[in-house]
Formats: sequence, structure tokens, C-alpha cells
Amino acid sequence: QVQLVESGGGSAQSGGSFRLSCAASGFNVNDYWMGWFRQAPGKGREGVATIDPDGNTYLADSAKGRFTISQDNAKNTMYLQMNSLRPEDAAVYYCAASWDDCSASRWSAGCYRYWGQGTQVTVSS
Repeated sequence: QVQLVESGGGSAQSGGSFRLSCAASGFNVNDYWMGWFRQAPGKGREGVATIDPDGNTYLADSAKGRFTISQDNAKNTMYLQMNSLRPEDAAVYYCAASWDDCSASRWSAGCYRYWGQGTQVTVSS
């Protein structure tokens, strides 16, 4: 059974940092497209960072220069290191996984079949 469990959210001030974790079970993270999405109140789910089965990483424009996506295959866990946080980064962050090839739609939530329950990130100015 595929399961994704996020952790590491909380409250921070602008300029602060968080490291989110996504522990996977039931599959190997290095066999799947993996991604981090976020959803702020009243907004749609937005792709933030993805990593493909070859280990190539992709960052949304809003994340470039501030966020880093990585994974530890031995721990079967994906991470999102978020630095220089801004109030607009506040959202529920979700990790996602797909067995399908998401290379043409990596920012589309519809490409990802499996989702975690989300972890809240709050950023105050």
C-alpha cells in the first residue's frame, strides 16, 4: 500500500527556513516521479519542486534560488529545504508521487496519483 507522510511544517518569520520531509512506504521513491505542491487558502494546488526517477530536479520559478528538493533513497524519504521564506510561501504543503511519466506535466497535480495529508507552513512578515 502506497503511503506518503509529510512532516516538518510550522510557523516562521520572513527570512526563516524549514525542511519538510515526506516519508514514503509501499514503493521506492527513486522509481517514481516525486513532487512538492502547495495550496494556499482560496487558491489552486501549485507545483513547487519535483524530482524524476533519474534524480533530476526541477523548481518552479517561485522556488528558484530559495528551495531545494532532494531525496534519500536509503531512507525512502523526499525533502524540501525552504530558505528565505516569504509570507506568500504560506500554504499547506503536500508531497506527491506518480508511477507515470510526468516530464510533460510535472507541474500538473493531475499527473500525480498518490498524495500525503499535507503539512501547514505559516510565514509571518
